Amino acid sequence: MKSMTIHGMDDQLAELIKAKAKSEGLSINKTLKKLLEISLGIKPQPKKNNIDDFKEFKGLWTESDLKEFEEQTADIRSIDTEDWQ
Repeated sequence: MKSMTIHGMDDQLAELIKAKAKSEGLSINKTLKKLLEISLGIKPQPKKNNIDDFKEFKGLWTESDLKEFEEQTADIRSIDTEDWQ
């Protein structure tokens, strides 16, 4: 198996790689191999369901909020044929 060296890596990138390795419980080497495999399409990244990231925003609009939003944005949903001539 081949070994490679990366020269001139800036500090910010190195710290991001170290942080990712730590958060995933992997070595820096394994983290770099994983990142390269994903970015090159060798091993596609598993699809994530990010719905939990937006839980705090779910269900905040009432029916009247929706109605008001639709009224306020109605003009941007119509096509002005004059713009396309």
